[in-house]
Amino acid sequence: MKNLHFEDLEDKVCVLTGGGGAIGSSLGIYLSEMGLKLAILDLNGPRAIEVAEEITAKTGNQAIGLATNVLDKESLISAKATINTELGKVNFLINAAGGNSPKGTTDLETLDTVSEENLEKSFYGMDVDGFRKVFDLNFNGTLLPTMVFSTDMLDLGKGSVINFSSMSAYHPLTRVGAYSAAKAAISNFTEWLAVHLAKQNIRVNAVAPGFFVGEQNRFLLYDEKTGELSARGKKIIQNTPMGRFGEYEEIHGTVTYLLSDLANFVTGIVIPIDGGFNAFSGV
Repeated sequence: MKNLHFEDLEDKVCVLTGGGGAIGSSLGIYLSEMGLKLAILDLNGPRAIEVAEEITAKTGNQAIGLATNVLDKESLISAKATINTELGKVNFLINAAGGNSPKGTTDLETLDTVSEENLEKSFYGMDVDGFRKVFDLNFNGTLLPTMVFSTDMLDLGKGSVINFSSMSAYHPLTRVGAYSAAKAAISNFTEWLAVHLAKQNIRVNAVAPGFFVGEQNRFLLYDEKTGELSARGKKIIQNTPMGRFGEYEEIHGTVTYLLSDLANFVTGIVIPIDGGFNAFSGV
């Protein structure tokens, strides 16, 4: 029953992009407890190092933090060279880098009436550069790390890539046009790459978290002045059968399963971790 204890993960090398964020850092600590050697990558280098040091202090296992731009292939190649020297060849890649920005959203959920003011707050007033920035961070920030780090998996004859999709990939959420488009692209790309690499024994899957509160979406879920749930936050809770936001720790088990040998015949899937949000019709 070795695999039930995830012993197959021990001493394997895992690259975690976006490792300085709330979900990434929480996941990094958990995976280190499973025996993995972690490379924490983040645009914020000091934060990546801080998380890596925290991981080592808590688990005693090896972890390194590297300042890395997931949108810069040369930056990724440089990070890979360091990882190979200090940890070894990469067995696993988790693409957790991503996020949203007010510049990639609309103020209005729907354009109900046409006026100069409403047009500015709608799709027609969206900042094109802001849209591009959100889309690139989420999609290209998954594409480029996969191009770079999965080459080690080719050499090893085995590997697992896990991408981060979203509820927005299933049913686009209002206001977050750029984020929704990027996450839908990630789900599609996950399926495409899973087929493309299947003969190389490299599995490609994704998780689709429901609603977890972080700094990048807090402005949508809570009223900044009162600290109470926004109208949007209340709507999300009402449409989540479990009636709450998720806790970061509730992502750990699914990710660990997809990395492990328990999922050896699992590739090309996207697993919702959403408290039933995607299954609920609203009635």
